Amino acid sequence: MALELYPHQAQVSQAVERMLADRGRAAVILPTGTGKSYIAFHLIEQHPEAAFLWLAPSEYIFRTQRESLRRTNPELSLENVTFCTYASLIYKTPEDLSGIVCDYIILDEFHRCGSEYWGAAVQLLLDSHPLSKLLGLSATHIRYLDHQRNMAEELLDNCIAAEMTLGEAIVRGILPAPKYVTTVYQYQKSLTRYEERVASQRNRRSRERSERYLQALRRTLEQAEGLDAVFARHMTDRHGRYIVFCAGVDHMREMLAHVDEWFHAVDSEPHCYQVYAENAEASGAYNAFRQDESDHLKLLFCVNMLNEGVHVEGISGVILFRPTVSPIIYKQQIGRALTAGGNNIPLILDVVNNVEGLYSIDSIGQEMLDAAFRLRSEGQEGLIVREKFRVIDQVKDCRRLFEQLEGSLHIEWEEYYQAAVQYRDEHGDLLIPQRYVTEDGCRLGQWLSNLRTRYRELRDEDKTGAMLEQIQRLESIGMEWNTHETRWDMYFAAAERYYREHGDLLVPRGYQTEDGLKLGCGWLISEHPEGKKGVPTALCLTRESRC
Repeated sequence: MALELYPHQAQVSQAVERMLADRGRAAVILPTGTGKSYIAFHLIEQHPEAAFLWLAPSEYIFRTQRESLRRTNPELSLENVTFCTYASLIYKTPEDLSGIVCDYIILDEFHRCGSEYWGAAVQLLLDSHPLSKLLGLSATHIRYLDHQRNMAEELLDNCIAAEMTLGEAIVRGILPAPKYVTTVYQYQKSLTRYEERVASQRNRRSRERSERYLQALRRTLEQAEGLDAVFARHMTDRHGRYIVFCAGVDHMREMLAHVDEWFHAVDSEPHCYQVYAENAEASGAYNAFRQDESDHLKLLFCVNMLNEGVHVEGISGVILFRPTVSPIIYKQQIGRALTAGGNNIPLILDVVNNVEGLYSIDSIGQEMLDAAFRLRSEGQEGLIVREKFRVIDQVKDCRRLFEQLEGSLHIEWEEYYQAAVQYRDEHGDLLIPQRYVTEDGCRLGQWLSNLRTRYRELRDEDKTGAMLEQIQRLESIGMEWNTHETRWDMYFAAAERYYREHGDLLVPRGYQTEDGLKLGCGWLISEHPEGKKGVPTALCLTRESRC
């Protein structure tokens, strides 16, 4: 039985065959859910006598793709296919790589070949097989957070057999149009942090302006629905399967602790499953989730799995608890709810509002407009199935108020930043005593101390948008975020200088150095130089005799 393809897949397969014949390599860049792996399976079916080497980021991806193939076409043999993970290549010698027999090489998720970890090994493999035909599959060929590297150009000489945006796939009806819901959950979590920032503003006029925005924001958030009401309103498939994307294992456990609170109105006894990359039993939980046919809500909490290359059948929707600025991860996550040929309206609940990323729901809308315009201009208006989908934006007003508040705070942030630049230029670093105040009254030491505390409290995935830009600007002028040891060394150096000048550490209470360091008993009592490597015995003895 021949492999049956959707019309768009058949069209792409023909283009691949032509480009491989002409150029020896071809890239297929299609959105998640459109069935890219079936393009490769069809190529294997058409060349049963050829030897194929299929490379992918993980064995898990290939295993689930093979299971999907067996369900649709159990007769297609894959005996002529050798599967390897990209990581496995780094353990092979050049002789091992050149000894691999392959007429075709398939690079699944080929944007991952730019990895510093295994990229060189992939390139060595390709160099050792210059006559092998090369097929690359990916939802995106650009490594956005890696200096915008174009992997189709680097690996495949920009031989693109087919390329389609997520927006175009929805316009053409290849993928279903989702129902996209945003929530104010992330803004509610951010409110306390903004209240602290407003309270610390030293400029009265700036503080009053920020307080007005803050009050309006509080009122808006108070009127917004909580997550329990949002889930109850929009998760209409109360026995459905939903994938919940989390930022890490600890974050996943935190989210699981709220299941009863958030989902009780949908199902008082939801079935919860957990999968994460380091979990050896992840596949078992994943399979149990897929096979659960009970009349209960099914929730699959994921960390670093199901982002790419794996498609789960019969998904009612996804819940995005993981913030990301990466367009690749964002597309992969929402793509878990979108399947070619699906008739349902999948639900995407964007809890963390990935609007600050490089690619967001607004980007999908623009892609749809661009695709519809292009198809009309090319006389292919008959391919247009839909031009928009439903977006329920709870955060529109909140977003506007936060932008106004951020703008108000940014004015003062710039004043502090310029003071920090001046201090760095004068002193060579930003190791500023916490109580240091500039000549014009700027409490620069306290400001930097607050920033360091905030930086340590935030997860990496929370450092996005304007915050990430501020972090990068501070680091460019020498900001150090973990300064405990550095601060001790700074005080210790001052103590050494005092000792050389005075012969003891009988430092008068309230004594300050020229840099504003209070070197009196306050520091000498709180710090414990014993045990610090390189501390002169004289310093330890005088400390004991005085304090």
